[in-house]
Amino acid sequence: MIEESASPPDYGLEQPLAPRRTRLEEFWLLFRQNRLAIMGLIIFILFFCIAFTGLLLTSGSDPVFDPSLVRLQEKLRAPFSKPHLETLRPNEIPTLGIYLLGTDDLGRDVFSRMLQGAWVSLTVGFVAVGISVIIGIFMGGIAGYFGQRHIRLDQVLVTCLLSAGAALVFFNQAKWGAVLLVLGHAYIFYLLLMRLIAVRKIPPKRFELLHLDTISIDTLIMRLVDIMLCFPSFFLILTVVALLPASIYNIMIVIGLTSWMGTTRFVRAEFLSLREQDFVAAARALGVDNFRIIFRHMMPNAIAPVLVSATIGIATAILTEAGLSFLGFGVPPPHATWGNILSDGKNFIFDAPWLTFVPGFSILVVVLAFNLFGEGLRDVLNPKLRERH
Repeated sequence: MIEESASPPDYGLEQPLAPRRTRLEEFWLLFRQNRLAIMGLIIFILFFCIAFTGLLLTSGSDPVFDPSLVRLQEKLRAPFSKPHLETLRPNEIPTLGIYLLGTDDLGRDVFSRMLQGAWVSLTVGFVAVGISVIIGIFMGGIAGYFGQRHIRLDQVLVTCLLSAGAALVFFNQAKWGAVLLVLGHAYIFYLLLMRLIAVRKIPPKRFELLHLDTISIDTLIMRLVDIMLCFPSFFLILTVVALLPASIYNIMIVIGLTSWMGTTRFVRAEFLSLREQDFVAAARALGVDNFRIIFRHMMPNAIAPVLVSATIGIATAILTEAGLSFLGFGVPPPHATWGNILSDGKNFIFDAPWLTFVPGFSILVVVLAFNLFGEGLRDVLNPKLRERH
């Protein structure tokens, strides 16, 4: 009699063939294979540390490095040159004992101004991109999820009434503007009241024309994107900035309001693909509301291309701010930016070339680092491009 074995032999088939990794570990394993992207990440971290340190050292009533201190007797000093101590007051002596990056035509320390300009460039880049990403996610999400719905004629008319009323109030025609605003809000209140009274109510025949469908939401938003893309972005920003008071906040807002189109297209394309997936259909079948479907189930799956677009957009915003400051339409004095340092040095390109090379090379390195980092993110987050590295 053959005795049966107590337990079947274990061939290890139930053991995982490869060690399990988290999503973050897999992301880092793929990302570190791209050496250019790693270099861009290192430069980005270094730039952030320098900018934050510059904010601490150049701000306040008694800064460690004063970027606005004028020393006319020390103008156009070369980098690493020592100050003439006999001609300077104690508070005018540079903190490091030398002019590390030289001085400009007013004797201001270029190193101090570069430190302050780093924080200004970083702030403009992140805030402007933050504004554009928020607008792009909102517009793209609406176009991708609610795009098939149509806008009624009365909704178009109410929007025109409110816009015209706000414009009249802005142009000091408060009487007629207030009338249009009251009419528009009264009609909105009427629609909300009718929705509370009855969910579905057939409109009277005399109002049937106002309830006609005009254009789909997706068509309206995408045609607006096309119109915005028809204008050269830099010249549009230049025109708007020239009409507004000079301010760092206006620069950030204008750059953000004119650079949301790419994010809108990315989010719309992702939403059009995701809304047909099984998990979205299952969420609808369970009665989950649209707000939760969009922000809990769809947005995390659509955020990858937005991150890539935002990273590259920071470089574009920094370059745009530098161009505006170079032309004299950027951040006003006494704030120092890399663009106006470059602009100050264009008249002394042969006598003081460091005024051109230092900010120009800094802009080149930082913008290149953000672009390399963004390209690395794109390759890692897109499975079709992973085999390239």
